[in-house]
Amino acid sequence: MYGFTTRLNTDFEDARERTVEALKAEGFGVLTEIDVAGKLHEKVGAELRPYTILGACNPPLAYQAVQADPDIGMLLPCNVIVREEDDGSQTVGFMDPQAVMNLTDNPDIAKVAGEVRERLERVREALAG
Repeated sequence: MYGFTTRLNTDFEDARERTVEALKAEGFGVLTEIDVAGKLHEKVGAELRPYTILGACNPPLAYQAVQADPDIGMLLPCNVIVREEDDGSQTVGFMDPQAVMNLTDNPDIAKVAGEVRERLERVREALAG
């Protein structure tokens, strides 16, 4: 599997804000925010429920990864999605950094990926709890 998720029984904006705050608590900033629903509506007329991709980055860990492999930027940042479900609940999904970073065979990258996954799992637990 390439990611892991949690469900929140709240509205979309609250779920997005809580996700950003939980990421901050684990040392992540949001570098990018893509309104997928809005862009697909604009480009192809698609009607989707709210759906956003957050490009999350933990600068010290990203620095370690870039030092270990300068090409690792092709796999950064960590994507986190917030999307509304049919029942009005929100799914927050996290890219599994170990699955993605295992595309390399660099043990230093594997170590960083493990740390990032632990932090993202704590974000998921904070949101679920």
